Amino acid sequence: MIKRPVPLTLTARRTPSKLTYWRTLLIEMIRASLAGQAFVPATATAVATVARTRPHGHVAAVHAQAKALGLPGLLGPAGRDRDIALALIIAWVCRPGSKLATTRWWTGTTLAVFLGVADASTDEVYAAMDWLVGRQEAIETKLVRTHLSGGVNPDRLALFDLSSSWVTGRCCPLAARGYFRDGKKGLPQIEYGLLTDSAGRPVAVRVLPGNTADPSAFTTIAQGVKDTFKLKDMVMVADRGMITSARVQELRELGGFGWVTALRAPAIAALAVDDGPLQMSMFDQVDFAEITNPDHPGERLVACRNPALATERARKRLALLEATDTELSKITAAVAAGRLAGAGKIGVQGS
Repeated sequence: MIKRPVPLTLTARRTPSKLTYWRTLLIEMIRASLAGQAFVPATATAVATVARTRPHGHVAAVHAQAKALGLPGLLGPAGRDRDIALALIIAWVCRPGSKLATTRWWTGTTLAVFLGVADASTDEVYAAMDWLVGRQEAIETKLVRTHLSGGVNPDRLALFDLSSSWVTGRCCPLAARGYFRDGKKGLPQIEYGLLTDSAGRPVAVRVLPGNTADPSAFTTIAQGVKDTFKLKDMVMVADRGMITSARVQELRELGGFGWVTALRAPAIAALAVDDGPLQMSMFDQVDFAEITNPDHPGERLVACRNPALATERARKRLALLEATDTELSKITAAVAAGRLAGAGKIGVQGS
């Protein structure tokens, strides 16, 4: 018997695959692939090439902090000048340099793109600086109102100090020779006095000729505090080189000012004479003492004994004495050996 073949029937069934345990990103890739979209393998290096990269992180961080502090609004209304001025400030934080070097540097970062100043010329930079100078009083007034006045400064304290920077060239009208704080001798300089709140936040600056004495600089800023910023009942804090006896008298005449400073060595010595009000026995139990003296009417004199400073001064004194003994021993040996004779030559050698 011959059996006839039985026909085979194939039935196609569509069983959906369970993708619930796959990640969402992978599911989306599968859907896109089923829709006909092509994907490039991550190892395909020939698909894309890097044409140029620009440093970003440091300028972005400073830019973000400047915005968080409200610096753009503080500088003035939005515009080209403000964008350039803000870019200059950010650039100075990241990489200080001349104006020409700065305009070349920021085009190599994302800063110029962010602020739209990639095409700024040197002339535009200087014009923006002139614009910023015109805004100085408005900026300082807002800073003073924010940090020095009212409830934000209950102690009514303002700190002041003076510094200097040497300059080159012959066109700066304020450049002059004066006391060199930065050790750069032989060049003219400019001076600038900085007024801050009790936490050290700058609120105002005054640029002065390089030969301005410290007391004169202090008078300038004190007058500005009273006349420009309309502050009263302020306590000015500065070192003994600025708040001299003459400056104290000027502050009294201005009215509404107190001061905190240190006495100079002669004044301290006058207080510490044998029968004076300042005696070391006052510090047997305490480190601070308050005294009064007719030479300082209406003033609180606070004396402090600093053990650490006393130890350091004793160390320096001993070191100087030892160095002197060493040099004198050399002279004594030279005289004994006959290599040095005569009072004049010995005196010159000892000097």
